[in-house]
Amino acid sequence: MSASTARLGSAARPREAVRARFGDLLAAEWIKLWSLPSTYLLLLVGALVVLGITANSARSNVDLIARAVDVELQRSAIDPMHAAFVPQAFQILVIVAGSVGAATLSGEYGSGLIRTTFVAVPARRAVVAAKLAVVTAVMLVFGALVSATSFGVTQAIYDQQHIGLPFGAPGALRAVAGSALLAPLSALVGMALAAVVRNAAGTVVSVIVTLLLLPELFRGETYRWVKEIGNAMPINAWEALVENPAQPSRFPELYPVTIGEAWMVYGAWSAVAVVVAVLVVHRRDV
Repeated sequence: MSASTARLGSAARPREAVRARFGDLLAAEWIKLWSLPSTYLLLLVGALVVLGITANSARSNVDLIARAVDVELQRSAIDPMHAAFVPQAFQILVIVAGSVGAATLSGEYGSGLIRTTFVAVPARRAVVAAKLAVVTAVMLVFGALVSATSFGVTQAIYDQQHIGLPFGAPGALRAVAGSALLAPLSALVGMALAAVVRNAAGTVVSVIVTLLLLPELFRGETYRWVKEIGNAMPINAWEALVENPAQPSRFPELYPVTIGEAWMVYGAWSAVAVVVAVLVVHRRDV
């Protein structure tokens, strides 16, 4: 082997040695996520608020049944599924999950740590992919715990009036799964918006506008195209997934979201959010 070949080989080995493995990136992003005190606070407070709202809804309905003149009529008028998935409660879950997802990127941009990260690991796509994987996993567990606990607690309360639903009831597991997946979906959208906006406060506002306020503009049924745009919004798809098939709405919609369409909305928004986060971070200067 010639001297020049030896020099080239010795120069290549250090570069290979410092190349980060994806497992190392996952570990680093895990540490970053949990090193933020806001992560613990947001998840804990968010979970308690969501569960507090749903449990209070069930408790209020149980008291209403107990005070009713016609108990059986009042029981039949209450949908046990609704208390487990009160819209206002899960809108808070959307904000919490979106904020945690946004913080994983906006926090690094705000502190300047993102420059150090990309100097250490120039492969930006790999870094963002690791962030996406960690946040998705954490928020999936968070969403599953909140969703399953909400359903279990509210139905246990309803059992006092013998109207509680088991997990095997029609539509129950679908509602739990749809509510659980709402958390990672919101977190991914938060990350995508953080990659574009970069400012922490601006990203949180963008999350609220995109996921909660924008769908309200497309709830009318006068024009089908308006309603179809609304059907493509995650929160509207979630509402279709948590609807109780045993107690359909008294005011059926003209152009409802089908269950298949709702899952497609979840998948499309998640995929687009991942692509936006990876492409924007890869192409834009830090």
